[in-house]
Amino acid sequence: MPIFQDQKGKNISNFQKMIDEKKNTIRKYYDEIGHLYYGQYKDVNVDMTKDINARCESISNLYIEIEDLNVKILRERGLKKCAVCGTENNLSNAFCFKCGARFDDADAVPADVIAPPNASATPSRQEKKTTIEPAAAPELAATAAQTQEATDEGKEE
Repeated sequence: MPIFQDQKGKNISNFQKMIDEKKNTIRKYYDEIGHLYYGQYKDVNVDMTKDINARCESISNLYIEIEDLNVKILRERGLKKCAVCGTENNLSNAFCFKCGARFDDADAVPADVIAPPNASATPSRQEKKTTIEPAAAPELAATAAQTQEATDEGKEE
């Protein structure tokens, strides 16, 4: 049994190391965005928008990857997170013990539900579409619908 627990600890440690690396990359991208923005400020004839947007997109993708790794860490610990209230529950639970929301068969937390700080909808986030039952979480369903509409409007332009 100790070997099993030791392997879980190693997995969690590896996931955490990957998260730390992704957070460092995010900090580097924030730094680069600042430099690019300042360069654009100094020389108004230079358009850095494309480079800035590319780094913003990369940051959004990294936040999604970090959330996926956090879900893996929870699974290693025998837990899952409620998509409605965010409470950690045992994997064996069919319903959240705090809010009563039903877990789906996959028991996975959609990345779109737990958004990174100050994140807006980007095309890469749209690729990870999820369906939210309106009866289970009307406010999340409304937010998802608004995000989808905003993303669709961006594609038409």
